[in-house]
Amino acid sequence: MSTRLMEMNLPRFPLLSDEEMRELLRRAQAGDKAAREKLVNCNLKLVFNLVRRFQNRGYELEDLFQIGCIGLMKAIDKFDLSYDVKFSTYAVPMIVGEIRRFLRDDNPVKVSRSVKEAAYRIHQARQQLAARLGREPTVGEVALEVGLSREEVVTALEAAQAPTSIYETLHQDEGDPIYLLDQLQSDEKGDLPWLDHIAVQEMLRGLPERERKIITWRFFEDQTQAEIARRLGLSQVQVSRLERQALKRLRELMQKDVP
Repeated sequence: MSTRLMEMNLPRFPLLSDEEMRELLRRAQAGDKAAREKLVNCNLKLVFNLVRRFQNRGYELEDLFQIGCIGLMKAIDKFDLSYDVKFSTYAVPMIVGEIRRFLRDDNPVKVSRSVKEAAYRIHQARQQLAARLGREPTVGEVALEVGLSREEVVTALEAAQAPTSIYETLHQDEGDPIYLLDQLQSDEKGDLPWLDHIAVQEMLRGLPERERKIITWRFFEDQTQAEIARRLGLSQVQVSRLERQALKRLRELMQKDVP
C-alpha cells in the first residue's frame, strides 16, 4: 500500500518560511481560496509522512491520506496566529487526531476497556518474548506469559485491531514466509475452533487431496515441511511449492466469498 501512496505524484511545492506561512494563514482565514489552496499543497508532504505511520491498519493509505488532508484544512482554519509556535507544530496533532478519529469511529465493533487492557498486556508480552526468544512467539507462549487462554488472547488481539487475513505475512527472510495462521496452533489435535466460524474447514475441502493434507499437517498438526515430505515421498522443495500453491488457492477461495 505504501508503494501505491508513493505513486500518487504529489505536487512539488517549495517549503514556506514562517513569515510566508503566517501571511498565507491570515489570507486563508480571511477567505482567500488561493492562499488556502497553496497552504494545503505546500503541506501535503507533511500529511504524507504522517499517514505512513498508519500502515497495516486494514485501510488503503490513499484513503487515510484524504482524511489527513481534512485534518490539515481544519488546522488551517483553527490555527491561532497569536500562538508563538510553528504551524506544523499545531498541524501535526490535528492531522494525526483526524486519522485516529476516523479509524476509531469507522470500526463497527465497540471494544470494552477490559479487552483493550488485555490487548495491551498481550502486545507488551509478545514484544518481551520476541526479544527473549529471538523469534516471534506463538499464541500459546503469549497466553502462558499473560495467564490467559489461547482463545482469550486471540479474541483480545482481534478485537483491538482492524480485521486482517489469516494469511497475512508476519515474517519472511530467505525462507518461506510465516503467516498469521502459523501462530494459531493448538495442542489438542491441531483443532482451531475459533477459525471454524470463518469456514476454514469448508475451504480446505475445496483443495485437491494432496494439498489439503499438506495444509492440514503443516498448520493444524504443526509438522515441518521435511516431515511432510517424508510422509508423502516427496522432496522438501516439492512440498514447499505445493504449500504455496495451496495457500494461493485458499486466498482465491476467500476472495470469492468477499461481496
